[in-house]
Amino acid sequence: MIVKSNLSGSASFLRVAGFAGLGFALFIVLANLILAPAGLPRPGTDGDEAIEFFISRHDLVAVAMAPAPLGWFCAVLFGAGALAALRPAERATGEGWSLAGFAGLLLQNATFTVVVGIRYALGTLTAADGTSAGLWALHDALLTLNGTFLALALVGLSIAGRRGGLIRPWHAAIGFLSAALQFTAATITPLVIDHPGPLGLIGLTGWLLWAVWFVTYGVALIRVEPALQIAH
Repeated sequence: MIVKSNLSGSASFLRVAGFAGLGFALFIVLANLILAPAGLPRPGTDGDEAIEFFISRHDLVAVAMAPAPLGWFCAVLFGAGALAALRPAERATGEGWSLAGFAGLLLQNATFTVVVGIRYALGTLTAADGTSAGLWALHDALLTLNGTFLALALVGLSIAGRRGGLIRPWHAAIGFLSAALQFTAATITPLVIDHPGPLGLIGLTGWLLWAVWFVTYGVALIRVEPALQIAH
């Protein structure tokens, strides 16, 4: 029997990358499940109110954000697995969608590193002042603009994954819808910050779809059979 596949890479590495993707998704979901019920301020929240949250909930924020470095590590490992599976076929066609998606993952890691750093910094304050208000405004802007990089990762890896046969059409469709919502939210960042409310639901909905997309992509990497040719 000859088993043919458009995918490449080591099966063991792809499984590790797939589990890393699940680990990253678990981190971001658990962090929000811890912080959201505690009153995590949404973009557009008054600066004094937001800063008071980070001061009074400093220990809780520290616990929720502690796994962040591991989460970023997992995100990069996941992206490397997607590249290992998809790049050989892309080289044959001259395309680079998976590279664009991987770049999106790296950029979102870099952006969220700053976001988490600002959260830690706000927690060390004793009271709100002009500087801390500026930090909160920067936090809001970066958090919303990060949708640009999430959209890039979603589009790049969805197109590459679909053309490489790694993901199904409905999975790619979730990725494109999430990307559209994330990119829209990033584009209207000033409005999201200045007018908290329904506009914030655009990015939130896109983020929830992103989490579903990420988990499903991780499962796809775990289950893939990348053997180029297995003969019996």
